[in-house]
Amino acid sequence: MESYNTAELQALDAKHYLHPFTNHHEMHEKGTRIITGAENIYIYDSDGKQYLDGMSGLWCVNIGYGRTELAEVAKIQMEQLPYYNSFFQTAQLPAIELAEILAEITPPQFNRVFFGCSGSDGNDTVVRLVRYFWQLHDQPQRNIIISRKNAYHGSTIAGASLGGMQAMHAIGGMPIPDIEHIEQPFYYRLGDGMTADEFGLQAAKWLEDRILEVGADRVAAFIAEPIQGAGGVIVPPETYWPELQRICKKYDVLIVADEVICGFGRTGEWFGCNTYNIEADVMTMAKGLSSAYQPIGAVMVADRVAEVLDQKGAEFTHGYTYSGHPVACAVALKNVQILRDERIIENARDNVMDYLHQKFTALADHPLVGEVRCKGFLGALELVKDKSSKQKFDDRGSAGIACRDACIDNGLIMRAVGDSMILCPPLIISRPQVDELVEKIGASLDQANATLRGH
Repeated sequence: MESYNTAELQALDAKHYLHPFTNHHEMHEKGTRIITGAENIYIYDSDGKQYLDGMSGLWCVNIGYGRTELAEVAKIQMEQLPYYNSFFQTAQLPAIELAEILAEITPPQFNRVFFGCSGSDGNDTVVRLVRYFWQLHDQPQRNIIISRKNAYHGSTIAGASLGGMQAMHAIGGMPIPDIEHIEQPFYYRLGDGMTADEFGLQAAKWLEDRILEVGADRVAAFIAEPIQGAGGVIVPPETYWPELQRICKKYDVLIVADEVICGFGRTGEWFGCNTYNIEADVMTMAKGLSSAYQPIGAVMVADRVAEVLDQKGAEFTHGYTYSGHPVACAVALKNVQILRDERIIENARDNVMDYLHQKFTALADHPLVGEVRCKGFLGALELVKDKSSKQKFDDRGSAGIACRDACIDNGLIMRAVGDSMILCPPLIISRPQVDELVEKIGASLDQANATLRGH
């Protein structure tokens, strides 16, 4: 194994490297964790420590680490055609082949795809696409897009505006005009006095209320993640999505499903739209599209929308230098083929998912855990000071920070979103690895509980 000088690397990092979503002063006081290798569901740092990656990188390494087939197709493509653009009536073979297979695996209304580099730029594309759709329908006033509080749709100006995170809106004058936000379907925190089904209907009604408030003739689209990921794995009640769809159909509002996290097996099906029977008009995807082996994103466009773009004289003046990048498309194509041919999603769902849920939900008995949420291969533990009152330790996310740091000590990667501890393991996780995962979570909860309560 190669040896590294961690202190030297940390000093260089502090000197030159600006990180995303980071308090740099705080990070460099502690010293960055330098990741140098990965295999299966484990990553390794510059000191040789192994961590079980309970977050699949950043919700994305669905097929796990170390799949040499993806490196091989990248090499072959780089040697044959490392790059050419998709402008000027030009296309490349990997983009054509990837588009074809995506049309095959997505819901039947999707037969066209627009490529980018990430979920963030995909949702920028969505803003322009849905507004242009209504413009071509001679309804240019339909430019309002409704999203949800605490949603995450990327970090570009448009993507962050669509998202409903106040901390992000505090930087850069967001949201941009004509983006509206309604409350999230967070039953644990917002549903007191109601059953889950009653709350699901109430949460959907917030959309109808906002449509009527701003004017139904002005609303272009509603965008939502099937399950809110970065907002804390907010799993909606079963009544929520059917009622949302009824409302959108009633007012002819386009449905945009942000599948950046939920897509490619994360919910136990190919897409969250399959899990919740969502008939979306537009679908954003990234992350699991290539299992993050290459940066690529895509926007699936339903026939209803694509047919309008096909009309004579309509030019969608939008795109990126790397749209349909041949290397990224070749790697994503191979990744999707592996998911399909090895039946990774089906095997994970049929052989591991219920076992993961059983072991994970048992953590509800821990004195620090107020609620366990899980769907497919997504999970969250809501950490509280008092279970009966749902009281938090504070409003600074101290419980989440304490538990996250304990996880690191115990060789586990989990993410803290406020006081929610998030789980998103690779789909290739085995039952013995689930046991290892839950054992490490339990030890970390015990350690965090002792820290928080001063034991």
